[in-house]
Amino acid sequence: MELVHIEIRDILKKKIEKIFERKFENIDVQYSTKKEFGDFQTNFSLINSEIIGKKPREIGKMIIKSLENDQKNDIIDKIKIAGPGFLNIFLKNSKIWQNLKKIGTEKYDFPIDTSKKVLIDYSSPNIGKRMHIGHLRSTIIGDSLKRIFEYIGFKVSGDNHLGDWGSRFGKLIIGYKKWLNAEEYEKNPIGEMERLYVKFSEEAQLNPELEVMAKEEWMKLKAGDENNRKLWQSFVDHSFREFEDFYRKMDVKFDYCIGESFYNEIILETLKILEEKKISSDIDGELKVFFEEKDKLEPCVVKKKAENSYLYSTTDLATLKYRKDTLNIDRAVYVAVEKQKKHFRQVFRIAEMIGKPYDYEKNHVWFGIMRFEDGVVLSSKKRGMIRLIDIVNQAVEEAKIIIDIKNPTYSEEEKMKISEIVGLGAIKYFNLSQNRMSSICFSWDKILNFEGNTSPYLQYTYARIMSIFRKMNEENLEIDNVYDVEYMELNDDFNENERELAVKLLKFPNSVLKAYELCKPNLIADYLFETAKIFNSFYAVESILREEDKKKFNTRLLLAEKTASILKEGLSLLGIKVIEKM
Repeated sequence: MELVHIEIRDILKKKIEKIFERKFENIDVQYSTKKEFGDFQTNFSLINSEIIGKKPREIGKMIIKSLENDQKNDIIDKIKIAGPGFLNIFLKNSKIWQNLKKIGTEKYDFPIDTSKKVLIDYSSPNIGKRMHIGHLRSTIIGDSLKRIFEYIGFKVSGDNHLGDWGSRFGKLIIGYKKWLNAEEYEKNPIGEMERLYVKFSEEAQLNPELEVMAKEEWMKLKAGDENNRKLWQSFVDHSFREFEDFYRKMDVKFDYCIGESFYNEIILETLKILEEKKISSDIDGELKVFFEEKDKLEPCVVKKKAENSYLYSTTDLATLKYRKDTLNIDRAVYVAVEKQKKHFRQVFRIAEMIGKPYDYEKNHVWFGIMRFEDGVVLSSKKRGMIRLIDIVNQAVEEAKIIIDIKNPTYSEEEKMKISEIVGLGAIKYFNLSQNRMSSICFSWDKILNFEGNTSPYLQYTYARIMSIFRKMNEENLEIDNVYDVEYMELNDDFNENERELAVKLLKFPNSVLKAYELCKPNLIADYLFETAKIFNSFYAVESILREEDKKKFNTRLLLAEKTASILKEGLSLLGIKVIEKM
């Protein structure tokens, strides 16, 4: 199904180029933000006034006259000139009805070249450490973007770039050999690994020789020592099992889970290229890349020669090469916190300096941090590291309390199922409904509110619509075939409330398109919230099941059905499930 604003744009482009006998590329058609401004708007007359040599309102009148004389126009009902020359465009009701019935039955034809193969890099926890609240936004935003890109039509891969390498494993090996609680390691492996790491840090302050020993163990691991390699693999396996439990619970999937250790050989190739192309310089025992003044970037260290070790920048450069050479991707999207902006600017610039195969389309989709209402960062030492699984479990528990109060007659099984869907959805929506570039203020009251811009409100709206169809089944009510062409032609009239909801439903693909272009899932969340509000207002004033006029009954039932379809589809792009009753 072609997007309506694209159809409008194409009609206007054809008319305008015929009127003014020249080509125009900047014909932009947007959905109106207020119904009194029409269904669509364009500022064509304003921005092209000087080029055409006429006043904006005069240009608008010429366009309107051309459309009024077009007997083949079956989309635009009327155009009104507003203010200094904005054109407010109104759809024909027949066009609204025609597209309304296609919702949920036809795929949208997005005006994008989707031939590029995209990889999204997100989550990226560290082995030997529990996932904490700092991983939440990357995981949820990355998963949503993957769903959005796939919905648009791209072939998308998700890569969980695990932190499974580094000198800290030498410390962990020492801790394992000296202070391991074997029983606890089997029962709670990551918790035990965290304890061992902390224990090492404390003991090393009293005995600096431990740092030397840890470095030796790390060098042995890098050299392939069999015992250290087995220990390291045990750390990786135990950690990832716990990560997988979280991902399964959150319905987050990856195509690849490739750790930093995998890229060791490619790093050597990368460093060789940097030296051969004279991009890197040996300064004070370190290998550095210096940038041009216009780049406004500090020098980037790619190798510490004293320790013969590599940094995140080196690993990320090697990763870029692998993803192009082996995975054959055309675009990489990195979902990572704001403080990594400088790092990715450096890595991307070095990739440009090297050229192929490192230089291809790359984006750092950054996000702000999460804080408590008192302004303290969630992962700060003041509160301790807040584990992600604890937040998720608490969300389900908090939802269960509310469900117990609102629906005491439900079975415990029903309550738990609803609580899990509501709780997990609430956590996701709380993150995704806000501009990713903003810091988030964490609040359970906001997250689980059944009113306002929250997941429970949208899920409740969906369940409310489903209750309409359950009542229909209970009362043996039937709906006419509203998809019949003859019926469609007869039923092209809407009252004001019906029309407002119908037009809003047609705007869904545009919200998806904007979310894709800006990598901002909150634009879909905003749309869904506005749609739910319009439906609930519509539902409050327009009778559906008790409507005696058969045409009105069928029209309103179709609007309810399509609203549910859009809510379900939109929430799925945010990784959120719906429930039939709530």
